[in-house]
Amino acid sequence: MPKIQWERLPKEKWAHLRDRARERRVSEDDLFELAEWKAQDPDVPDGDWYTDFGTFKLCGTGKFPNTFLIAGQSARGKRLGPLLRVAAWAGRKSRSTAFRTNRP
Repeated sequence: MPKIQWERLPKEKWAHLRDRARERRVSEDDLFELAEWKAQDPDVPDGDWYTDFGTFKLCGTGKFPNTFLIAGQSARGKRLGPLLRVAAWAGRKSRSTAFRTNRP
């Protein structure tokens, strides 16, 4: 099973994810939860998939994340099982780094 490719995503895909996060009001706390999930380097199927964080969903196809959905919106594909979730973020920084990359 592939891993999600966060680095070197096409500029258009980053812009789409950023726009959907803003449009669908994905909060800073949500982004911290996404960052924790991302740090666990989950396997994803080759086809469509999604993971439900409760207040939002991250959807993708194969190794690429595609979009964010808000709670209540239907997602298609295989639902990824829960990974270890951290409930509290003691001492975290005020700004999320979930979508920062070291792009050339």
